[in-house]
Amino acid sequence: MGSTLLFKGRICLKPFYHQGSFFTLNSSIFKSSHLPLSARSLCTRDPYPTPGARHTDRRSDAQGGDNKSTFQNREEDFRDGARRGKSSTLRQTPAFPKSVFAAGNAKRTAEIQKRKAALFFQKEEQHGGEPERRTSRGTASLQPPDRPLSAAEWRDLKESRGNAPRFDTRMMCTLFTTAAELNIAKSLLTFVATETGTLSYELLLRYLTLCVRGGHDAEVFDVYEIMRGNFPALDTGASSLFIQSFSRTERWREAIIILDEVKKLFTPSPRNYGEIITAAMLNGDTTTAWALYDEIIEKGLTPHQETWEALFKAAGNPKQEEAMSASEHQERLLGILLYMRDNQIYPQHSLTSTTKAWFERLSGQKWTGSWTSATPKGVCSCCGSQLEAIKLTDEEYQQLKDRVMADIIQGRDVFKKTTPEELESFKAFVKKKPAFDVVVDGLNIANINNDKRLLSETLLAVVSELELQGLTVLVLGRKHMLWPSRSWDRNNMKLIQQKAHCFFTENISEDDPFLLYATLHSGNHCRFVSRDMMRDHKACLPDGASRRLFFKWQRGHQLVVDGFVTAGKRVRFQSIPTYDTIVQTSADSWHVPYDDTEDRSTYEVPQKWLCLTTKH
Repeated sequence: MGSTLLFKGRICLKPFYHQGSFFTLNSSIFKSSHLPLSARSLCTRDPYPTPGARHTDRRSDAQGGDNKSTFQNREEDFRDGARRGKSSTLRQTPAFPKSVFAAGNAKRTAEIQKRKAALFFQKEEQHGGEPERRTSRGTASLQPPDRPLSAAEWRDLKESRGNAPRFDTRMMCTLFTTAAELNIAKSLLTFVATETGTLSYELLLRYLTLCVRGGHDAEVFDVYEIMRGNFPALDTGASSLFIQSFSRTERWREAIIILDEVKKLFTPSPRNYGEIITAAMLNGDTTTAWALYDEIIEKGLTPHQETWEALFKAAGNPKQEEAMSASEHQERLLGILLYMRDNQIYPQHSLTSTTKAWFERLSGQKWTGSWTSATPKGVCSCCGSQLEAIKLTDEEYQQLKDRVMADIIQGRDVFKKTTPEELESFKAFVKKKPAFDVVVDGLNIANINNDKRLLSETLLAVVSELELQGLTVLVLGRKHMLWPSRSWDRNNMKLIQQKAHCFFTENISEDDPFLLYATLHSGNHCRFVSRDMMRDHKACLPDGASRRLFFKWQRGHQLVVDGFVTAGKRVRFQSIPTYDTIVQTSADSWHVPYDDTEDRSTYEVPQKWLCLTTKH
């Protein structure tokens, strides 16, 4: 089978190869001027422990757990460092903006570490150290021409590069990354067609990308016809590019056809759906838009923020069909906010602005939107409403406890980090103890200052702060911490064991599962001290609802040391928020936390809110 290539008056017969990545050009392609394209752990509160020996808890009989005041009576001590008995040293600084969970904190910390690293290398250079410099390997990158080239000029350029393999696709990629003129890319296609009589699928895909990103939709239509006629199927990349381009033109309905074809092979992306939904709303077809939106939700996908923005922005568009009443449309849009609440999604500022505008133009309703923040006590600074508490309900707490016990503590990977004997030994240890108020990740906290000479001193300072509050403290550590060394001073470790219950695991064991078990087993009042964000453990949970519940519990229970621990100065802890950061609503208000920074990590929450209120 062959097909005809017509170029500059010449007719060439070339085999049509479509199973791989080539097709043969025919005359229709060149019409006009636009060419397309141990088993036992050491646990102790003995002030004179001996590694490897058996120990008993000397405090438990005397204490009996009866004269320990409840954590609930000390809630304010944790919140604002109020004095209780002895001089209180558990001081928490406001959560704004230093809280480890505050948006942008991770970025600021990374910048600080970067500056520290720069100073380190600067000192190294001053001491005569020459930093290692990387040298580029291989040939220099291709430089694109500044104008369209003839076939002969392209040939000369290719030969000057030693006829480098895949010259055409590499050059097309360069043209895309440098945002070169479309005519230059066209001239490259003409050269390849002249030389080989074929254009590879890969080359056309790169050209298509250039056209779509450049907004050259007419060219995209031509490439679509070529690829449809010469290749048996389109890959994900090409289909997505065609959907993107068609959706922004009068031919937007053809994007639905492409989407339906994609569904036969794989699940389209939320962006594929979103681009067509946006087109449908802009063209007044709300029925199609909401039907596609429902498909996204049914498939368990998360819509893009641009999709939600399009739905809010187009509401009330005169071009919309009378497919649903205004009240039905309003209910659908409010459902988006409830979806954000249920899935702990934070709208970006642009989407929040569009949402605010939609509320304020609702007919017959007097909504007022204001940009605001919440006080440390969880009160809206604008309307004075009390935001929802971050404390888990009894039902939520039991649900989370069951999930963590099953999927993290007893999960399939836990014995890669400990042994069944060690875990059971720890469970028995916890069972014999009174409920803890605070569980300390000893090794993690000891390393706050990054000074190996001060590990035991640092840990002792933190434990002392907690002990002065009259709290029942558990310190989790590893056996090597009991071996006298420069880092682990014997006297410091004895003092720690006098001030807190201690459990030392094998040196190869991981502390986190023990920390989570002890904290959750002690009850909803118990908190833990660690710098670890627990992302790996949260990921072990089987579903989004459990992971969101874990994150809510974590934000309300994790104590983080503020800054460094300095000799002679009191240890300070960051504030634990009293309110939850999710979309909230009441009879006459909505409070929407929105993301106003691109620096927010997944374990951080926004600090800015949109307050929407109405007066009837």
